[in-house]
Amino acid sequence: MALEQLYKYPLKLAKLRSGPLCDTLGGFCDALLEEGFRPSTIRKHLGCISHLNEYLDSRRDFTGQPLTEQILREFLRDYPAKARVRGSLDEHIRCMKWSLNRFARYLRASGRFEEPVNAMTEQPLLGAYLRWLKEYQGAAPGTIDLRARHVSQFLQWLGPQATPQDCSELTPATVEGFFLNYAKHKGRSSQRSMQAALRTFLRFCLQQGYIQQPLGWAVPRLCGYQLSTVARGLSEEQAQELLRSIDRGTPAGRRDYAICQLLYTYGVRGGQVRALRLQDIDWAGNQILFRALKHGKDSLLPLTQEVGESLLDYLQNARPCFPEPRLFLTLRPPYHGLDSSGVVSSIIARHVQVAGFDIAHKGAHIFRHGFATRMLAQGHSLKAIADVLGHRHLGSTAIYTKVDFHQLEQVALPWPGEVAS
Repeated sequence: MALEQLYKYPLKLAKLRSGPLCDTLGGFCDALLEEGFRPSTIRKHLGCISHLNEYLDSRRDFTGQPLTEQILREFLRDYPAKARVRGSLDEHIRCMKWSLNRFARYLRASGRFEEPVNAMTEQPLLGAYLRWLKEYQGAAPGTIDLRARHVSQFLQWLGPQATPQDCSELTPATVEGFFLNYAKHKGRSSQRSMQAALRTFLRFCLQQGYIQQPLGWAVPRLCGYQLSTVARGLSEEQAQELLRSIDRGTPAGRRDYAICQLLYTYGVRGGQVRALRLQDIDWAGNQILFRALKHGKDSLLPLTQEVGESLLDYLQNARPCFPEPRLFLTLRPPYHGLDSSGVVSSIIARHVQVAGFDIAHKGAHIFRHGFATRMLAQGHSLKAIADVLGHRHLGSTAIYTKVDFHQLEQVALPWPGEVAS
């Protein structure tokens, strides 16, 4: 068994093979090895879970029933007072939470973790809504995931009322109260996303007969003006300086440089870079395929020399040797694609900080905005820019007309001079 491979001391093995969790720690260890974790990392995880094992052994009310979120919260509440660590306690607790989350994920997969009751009561309503989005609205997978996160927060707010039968008791005041409470500490983008999720959910409830009157109007409106903002991107000089600032002597630097080079050269979205697969690069034909997002269009573009060289450097010297079709992977086991929607933006934000740029927006879109602005300055039409960016409608590209200073100069009226008396 894997435990014998990781631990040589009999006392440590005996400790792991005793207590309420003794039947699960061996399987947890095997699962971590299969996922590609390093032995040192597995030992850290098992060390953290052994503290939970001791805690459960000291509780007389725990008799081997499945773990619950409540038990884990109680452990994290009581553990800091007894923890003995050499370094930072906060860092130790952070690692403890990481190990507990991974252990709970393993137990869920094997059916040995008891889900909260309130999550089970809201699941039928949420599941029916998500199926409706997919089957009748034709929503994209990313949109469905986003709606699920927002609507689940609303259902948690409702509590026992989050059932198809009790939805009939919903009132405009309840809907408005939830949204105003949610919007207090959220930005405009999060507010709009929650607004759209609530309105589609309430429309679903009306169509299903769960509510008898339309309540979408009860979601407060957010005032705004079309094209009221200016696209903010990196200038040509800033983009080149950021690329030069990346340390390409490390695996992370080679991967990040290839990602930034793709964003700079093609102006694609961060999600399109995350979704790139090895077969999307046609080395013989010097082409690269970016899959469409947000109901846009696929883009088959020439593979430039700079991009090709950066990708080869990453593939040959940085990408883990792992059977995963996606191009960009994590650099430490367990290896997998860059799954999180914000991971590319986080990479860009880190390098913007290293480059020393004092700019408001630091995500992946700063390259996209800079790319469109450069195309406009070179005299390309909005139609050409929309085709390259994958926009289906020119209205999505119209915001870049506000940074076309050459055209704006031609329509500007002269400043009135002084009138002689």
